[in-house]
Amino acid sequence: MSIGLIGKKVGMTRIFNEAGEAIAVTVIDVSDNVFVQKKVADKDGYTAVQVGFDEQKESRLSRAEAGHFKANGTSPKRKILEFRLESDEQLPEGDHLGLDVFQEGQWVDVIGTSKGKGFQGAMRRHNFSGQPQSHGHMMHRRTGAIAAGTTPGRVWKGQAMPGRQGNDRKTVQNLKIVQKRLEDKVILVSGAVPGAKGGYVVIRPAKKKDAPEQNQSASAEG
Repeated sequence: MSIGLIGKKVGMTRIFNEAGEAIAVTVIDVSDNVFVQKKVADKDGYTAVQVGFDEQKESRLSRAEAGHFKANGTSPKRKILEFRLESDEQLPEGDHLGLDVFQEGQWVDVIGTSKGKGFQGAMRRHNFSGQPQSHGHMMHRRTGAIAAGTTPGRVWKGQAMPGRQGNDRKTVQNLKIVQKRLEDKVILVSGAVPGAKGGYVVIRPAKKKDAPEQNQSASAEG
C-alpha cells in the first residue's frame, strides 16, 4: 500500500480547463498531515506509518492516547490513520506529509462517511416504485409482501426493508486530481466525494489504475 493523505471536505465548486470546459471538483483541505509514528519490521513486526491530522485538545484524550502522542513527540490529533508499506526502505523521511505525495492528473480513491439520512422507508431507501395511489387504496408507500406464504415461510436475510440510511463508510474510486494549490494546501478532486462539508476523508492512490511513473519511483525512494 502507498501512503495517502487525510483531509477535510471543504465543499464543491467548478473550474475551467484550457478547452473552456467546466469541471465539477471537490475541494479537500490536506494541511497539517504529520507522521505520528513510523513502524519498522524488526521492532513492530511490520512496516507502516501513522499519519495524524487536525489538532485536538489534550484534555479530550484518554491517558493511553495522550501517552502515545507524547512518546512520539507529536501534538494531539483528531484523526489517525495507518498506512502499511512493503519494506523499511519505503519509510519516508521528515515529520510532515505534503501535497507532493500526489501529482496533478493522478487517479485516486477517496474514502469518507456518507451523510446520514436517518430512518427511511423502502421507497427512498431502496427506490421502490410504490403501490397504487388511487382512492381507497391503503398501501401507498408501504413495502408490501416480504416473504412467501408457504415453505419456507420466512423472511430471507438481506430483504430490502425500511431502516437506517446513510452514515456508512463509502469509497469512491478512480477520481482524478485536477489541481493542487500549494498556497492554500488544498487538493481539487474531480467529481463528488462522500460526506458533508467538514467531514474527514482519506485520499489514497487508486487501486484499479496505475500510478504515474514519477510517483512510483518517488514512493520507492521515500
